[in-house]
Amino acid sequence: MSLDTWLIYFLAALGLSLSPGPNGLLALTHGALHGRRKTMYTICGGAFGFVVVIALSMFGIGALLQTSLLWLTVLKWVGGAYLVWLGIQVWRSPPVGIEPLAQAPSRTGGSLFRQGALSALTNPKAILFFAAFLPQFIDPARSLVLQFAIMAGTFAAIEIVFEAFVASLSQRIRPWLQRVGRRFNQVCGGIFMAIGAVLSLRA
Repeated sequence: MSLDTWLIYFLAALGLSLSPGPNGLLALTHGALHGRRKTMYTICGGAFGFVVVIALSMFGIGALLQTSLLWLTVLKWVGGAYLVWLGIQVWRSPPVGIEPLAQAPSRTGGSLFRQGALSALTNPKAILFFAAFLPQFIDPARSLVLQFAIMAGTFAAIEIVFEAFVASLSQRIRPWLQRVGRRFNQVCGGIFMAIGAVLSLRA
């Protein structure tokens, strides 16, 4: 993967992590309920779930590309259109916030990890996103395993850093999201729409 392609991927992955989603909200609520240290189990579980989704999407796409490179072009156009559509949905979504939380019962690290992983694995938007998103960056002439390691590692690192930040500021970020959450959603939605338009036009 070339540096310029990786930078575009990095920005798109960052936009996905910053946009409202179940794993981000889970990190926010668990941070308020259980504290930042324990919420790292939730966050790592979510990152693991996303890596599995990326693996399933990438290697399924790789098998398809071995049949016909025409599918790569088709998937790029469909993927670009999906990113624009996703951007519109994020733009129009209501602000994310959480209600004041009561004292939470104690949870084990394993149960928090499983909840984070299941949140990612069962999120249909994430599955559709990666199926549409990854063809934009796959180079059929290069090692699919190496490209998977780079893409999955990059996304997991972004997700862990951002959600750890959210969890650590969970008590402060709730009123901020309630105040400026709609503008935040519009910025993230605009990023998706711009990336979708640009990627559809790439050779």
